[in-house]
This record gives sequence, C-alpha cells and structure tokens, in this order.
Amino acid sequence: MDLLIITSQGIDAAEAFNSPGLIGFLATFGVASLATLLFFDMNRRIRKSKYRNEIRQRLAEEELDGFDPNAKPDRPEPPAPPTRN
Repeated sequence: MDLLIITSQGIDAAEAFNSPGLIGFLATFGVASLATLLFFDMNRRIRKSKYRNEIRQRLAEEELDGFDPNAKPDRPEPPAPPTRN
C-alpha cells in the first residue's frame, strides 16, 4: 500500500526504500550468534547440574544400603564403678 502511494506521488521506490545495510546485517548476525552460544552454554550447565544430582542421589542410596534404623549404635561399654576398700 505504501509503495502504491509513493509511486503515485512520483517518488522513485528505490530512493524511498531504506535497508539496514551491512551494519544491520552484522548486528543481527551478532545477536543471533550470541543467542546460539547462550543456548548451548545453558544446555551444558543444565546437563552438568542434572548429572551432579544423579551422582549425589546414587551416593546417598549407597550410604543408606547398610543402614538399619532399629540397630543400636556402637558405643563403648561404660566404665566400671570404682571399688572402695
């Protein structure tokens, strides 16, 4: 619609069309590249956190394998009462 208005007024469409040019392309490419790198970094950090959590869970399960909640703790015998002569 705008192009129709511009051509009806006698203005050349090539002169009225402005593109961002090389600077706009480079800026868009830079933002897209940074977003891609950020995505891969976030994915790596989430994966690392997930693996750490799994390892902690396995270690806790191994630690609790031999645990008996009804067992009495290993304590030394109390000292014998002193004998008086």
